[in-house]
Amino acid sequence: MSHMIGVLRMLAEEGGKTETPHSWLPEPYEIIWGSVATVVIAAALWKLALPQLRTALAARTERIQREIDASRLAVTDAQAAATRIRASKGDLQAERGRILAEADQTVDRVKIDGNARIASEAADAQTRAESDIAIARLRVQAELQSDVAVIAASATDDVVRASLDGAAQQRLIEDFISKVGASR
Repeated sequence: MSHMIGVLRMLAEEGGKTETPHSWLPEPYEIIWGSVATVVIAAALWKLALPQLRTALAARTERIQREIDASRLAVTDAQAAATRIRASKGDLQAERGRILAEADQTVDRVKIDGNARIASEAADAQTRAESDIAIARLRVQAELQSDVAVIAASATDDVVRASLDGAAQQRLIEDFISKVGASR
């Protein structure tokens, strides 16, 4: 750090100028140190990086060769397939007729199956609807009977109250009390 300050002080005293003996060449010590650094870096690259570079290039070459071989095999397979297709091209019309006949049979079968399924589902729906109607009819009848019973009980209470005079009501209450007292 003090050395750096000394160099800065020296540059400041000289006005910040440094001159070399020749305008195209750097100082001799820069040429020496630059050459040494270049040789050291080149040797390190030669020793460390070159083997890895050779290995990488060899692996790349092998990969490319495998891809070329695979491409050749694919071309051979494609040519064989093209030959088979050309050979079977004559049978194309017969195959087309066979496929269309199978399609017609499939359509007929699907129509028959669909109609049978629809008829079965319609019958099931009819049966469910009749069952639901019968259940609803029974429920409505039960509700109607319950409502009629409630109305009849209410009407009976009203009729009994209206038909009994005060003396008859008093006599019924006393008879009830005496029956309850006697049962104890």
